[in-house]
Amino acid sequence: MIVDDEPLARRGIRAHLAEEKDIEVVAECGDGREAVRLIRELEPDLVFLDVQMPELDGFGVLEAIAAERLPNVIFVTAYDKYALRAFDVHALDYLLKPFDAERFAKALARARSQTEREGLSEISLRLQSLIEDLKTNQKYAERLVVKTAGRIFFLGVGEIDWVEAADNYVRLHAGRDSHLLRETMSSLEKRLDPALFLRVHRSAIVNVRRIKELHPLFRGEYEIILQDGTRLATGRGYRDKLQELFGHAD
Repeated sequence: MIVDDEPLARRGIRAHLAEEKDIEVVAECGDGREAVRLIRELEPDLVFLDVQMPELDGFGVLEAIAAERLPNVIFVTAYDKYALRAFDVHALDYLLKPFDAERFAKALARARSQTEREGLSEISLRLQSLIEDLKTNQKYAERLVVKTAGRIFFLGVGEIDWVEAADNYVRLHAGRDSHLLRETMSSLEKRLDPALFLRVHRSAIVNVRRIKELHPLFRGEYEIILQDGTRLATGRGYRDKLQELFGHAD
């Protein structure tokens, strides 16, 4: 089974598997919630699982079915070094985007060997151990993976001035550039260090180091002026967080 929110990435994995006579692709999907449903329904032996997906990421998929039969997993990721070290510690394989045919073949061979040698019950235990390890040692993101026009690049969170909600995406404003990221505001907020990023409105998150001025408005609201001149209005529901961060009081 292939799980990745990028159609191009799914096609690439399917193309790599086309010559494998002993493998049948039973399903592919582009979001975590559908992946949970299909894994439960189809019980695949092996899943190529994208780590970074909107709403429910790859780790969330595994956590949702952890008490059930977990398949063998090859993580498909552009994740940070910590997560890659965690995969290595738990002897779980991953494909770091972008990957080539040789790396793909090695990961697939390892998955075959593990399934034959250990069985899925042992692999399931290691996957559950990985989930617990990641929970215990959760770190805030240092960079975000931006996928655009068939390419992948990394944006350091320190480069972000503010984040804007954009339907099913978020727009990252970084200097003169802006980038769309397929993720919800709530999901991204959890991955950003709250000492550096503040949710000031249901549709805006601000890098506090970019705030130049605060202007009190009515009913506990503020106008925020960033260093580049961007003006943002806060929502009443976010007043306390703003005042706590800067020590303001009426």
